[in-house]
Amino acid sequence: MTDLERIRHSCAHVLATAILRIWPEAQFAAGPPVENGFYYDVELPHRITPEDFARIEAEMKKEVKANHVFECVEVSRDEAIQLAKEGKLAALGARPEASKFKLDIVERIPDGETITLYRNGDFTDLCAGPHVMRTGNIGAFRLTHVASAYYKGDENNPQLQRIYGTAFKNKTQLDEYFAMLEEAKKRDHRKLGKELDLFAFDEDVGPGLPLWLPKGAVLIEELEKLAKQTEFAAGYQRVRTPHIARESMYLCSGHLPYYADSMFPPMELAEGDEAPTDKYYLKAMNCPHHHKIFDAVPRSYRDLPLRLAEYGACYRYEQSGELLGLMRVRSMQMNDAHIYCTEEQFEDEFNAVNEMYLKYFRIFGFEKYLMRFSTHDPAKLGQKFVDQPELWRKTEDMVRNVLIKSGINYVEVPNEAAFYGPKIDVQVWSAIGKEFTIATNQVDFAVPARFGLTYKTRENTEATPLCIHRAPLGTHERFIGFLIEHYAGNFPLWLAPEQVRILTIGDDAPLVEFAKSIGQELRSHEIRAELDISTDNIKGKILSAEQAKVHTMFVIGHRDLEAGAVSVRLHGKGNVGAKLRAEAVAEILDAVRERRG
Repeated sequence: MTDLERIRHSCAHVLATAILRIWPEAQFAAGPPVENGFYYDVELPHRITPEDFARIEAEMKKEVKANHVFECVEVSRDEAIQLAKEGKLAALGARPEASKFKLDIVERIPDGETITLYRNGDFTDLCAGPHVMRTGNIGAFRLTHVASAYYKGDENNPQLQRIYGTAFKNKTQLDEYFAMLEEAKKRDHRKLGKELDLFAFDEDVGPGLPLWLPKGAVLIEELEKLAKQTEFAAGYQRVRTPHIARESMYLCSGHLPYYADSMFPPMELAEGDEAPTDKYYLKAMNCPHHHKIFDAVPRSYRDLPLRLAEYGACYRYEQSGELLGLMRVRSMQMNDAHIYCTEEQFEDEFNAVNEMYLKYFRIFGFEKYLMRFSTHDPAKLGQKFVDQPELWRKTEDMVRNVLIKSGINYVEVPNEAAFYGPKIDVQVWSAIGKEFTIATNQVDFAVPARFGLTYKTRENTEATPLCIHRAPLGTHERFIGFLIEHYAGNFPLWLAPEQVRILTIGDDAPLVEFAKSIGQELRSHEIRAELDISTDNIKGKILSAEQAKVHTMFVIGHRDLEAGAVSVRLHGKGNVGAKLRAEAVAEILDAVRERRG
């Protein structure tokens, strides 16, 4: 647990202390630190609302000021059960009613596992820790919102109130965090997506199934162009696969039955009046199809490494409560590829994939990023992970060596690998410091063997290739959602849905003709240029273009016409001066070709 997580975990205990001082009958369940804060689940007749926060926070401040020690006490299972029955856990002392949720938690703790309590002042809680030394070490905090949550996430259990808050080492950090949240609201991709006409959702189409409007489709086309050019230069070959497949293929890959809950229900097919004999599933992942393409023709060591790439459409049945704009959807287009290689080729191939990530980071201006290297847990071989310990050791060592040699910023996270091999999750931070997972890079030493994939070695024997799964740009949906928020809708010139808008000061025929000729020239080079030759005044035209976040404006008046020039304005920056027509057009073409801002 990090220092900040300790602060937040401790603050959850202080929250419970404060609530009990106001409502002594409160029953508590779990109160962990979470991303960006903490929460505590509580059962209470009084419905807590944000109007109660000031009162609760006042009690919390008293507990912080008291500077009580967080004291850890180890107890036996029987002692913990007795304390829970006496109502003394998650409480300020004995109560007539048992601490029912804590009692349930204690009874589910495996025999032989250490049980600890933590005390701060009068408050005692069942807790594994760790905590800060004293309540006074907590720093600055604030309660944020209330939600409902079923105990243990089971709808058959009681519904509790989940009180959320956050805490930081000092008030400056707390204020910076809430300033970031305010900026994040302005940048929310759902808000900007609607304002900029990028995408839409429709009830008749279905939840989680985005419709890409023309301006949003531009973003997709530009990202695909970038990926295809980059992958072509790196020796990838493009393939196409269908959107459905038979059940047998997913049974072979192992996705069924283990991944069934995340897949759409099968389509059962029958011939004539016969009972259904065949099942087909919407494609939830591209890898099994690519394995079949590898297996479609005999392979030799001379064919390796074989890099198969596809912007494949996938469908996943996310629960309706988990859908979130473009970030969690049910249909997605993935920047997918699978690299089949020998063990000797692995290091170069894996490093090349990482270099591709770094190239994309530079293009998009991602200054802060982190690779999360997820490894297996030897104790869970044969359960959560494929039972091949030697291959796990070997592939994890290979990935670790590549990361160390390349100098890439990474952290190692145990027990989070894919079931078939180690993986890397790519974390990036937006311009305002919001963290996202945008892509995954995985090593697969197990599934190729399940499909019987082989190639002829130099010695004319058969061997199974390693497979690297990689998707540097993730899915269109999630990546574009991130880009909208990262750029606040102010896309760089090469990516902007409307790159140039030509504005005339007046609607005189010579001005209009000059503007049209510039527009035609730009469009002949596939620059997304539009004209505003309306009779509106120029201030109104500029305001309209600014609101639409048009990247560049060419303003043309009579003086510009006479000089064969345009006055250039950049969104959010204003007038940058007059330039000759040829110079202004050339600068646009160069910036787009080089993918500059």
